[in-house]
Amino acid sequence: MAKKKSFPLRINEEILSAVQQWAADDLRSVNAQIEFLLREALRNSKRLKKDKN
Repeated sequence: MAKKKSFPLRINEEILSAVQQWAADDLRSVNAQIEFLLREALRNSKRLKKDKN
């Protein structure tokens, strides 16, 4: 498993609320949902070298 780092995130309240609802719909934590969305965006833009998950 890849090593994980933490960092603070400043996010618009409306965006956070939408991500919280989406995470709940997908039975994920907000953190897992954000990581999922970032991974998908990186994969779609071909910026992710190799997806280990």
